[in-house]
Amino acid sequence: MPLQVPPAAVAPAPARPVRAQYGWGYAGPGGEGTGTLNLLMEPGTGRLVAELHGLGERLLLLEGDRASGYRLLVPRQKVDQRAATLAELPLPFLPQVASVEALLRLLRAGEGPGVSVLKKDAAGPRKLHWKGRDPRGRDEQVWLDRKRWEEAP
Repeated sequence: MPLQVPPAAVAPAPARPVRAQYGWGYAGPGGEGTGTLNLLMEPGTGRLVAELHGLGERLLLLEGDRASGYRLLVPRQKVDQRAATLAELPLPFLPQVASVEALLRLLRAGEGPGVSVLKKDAAGPRKLHWKGRDPRGRDEQVWLDRKRWEEAP
């Protein structure tokens, strides 16, 4: 009888870069809005590029990687911050995540504080809802509707 390798001994597949696009809706103390969220996530390096668009302009740009850190730009709020990790940056309009891997878990499985899955398909959560608090402790909500999800080969 041939020897079989137990499943635990098989190396996991390397994490592949993901490009995603979501429609978003926001309701909070600053008002309401809708727009588009574009993401490039590379779990292997921790690279993240996130652009939040609404009202015909870019509302937020978040970019960086695990080696060099991350930069958050929110022009309307005059925010230009740098940090060594994602956990150190306040993410307006988005649930707080500690890493690119945590962001991927949130989007692939709907896992995260205050996150609920409203609609699912074979690829995972199609519509997500997050309810939380802004930095001043006021209630806010975000809805994400997946438009595109592409994993690199």
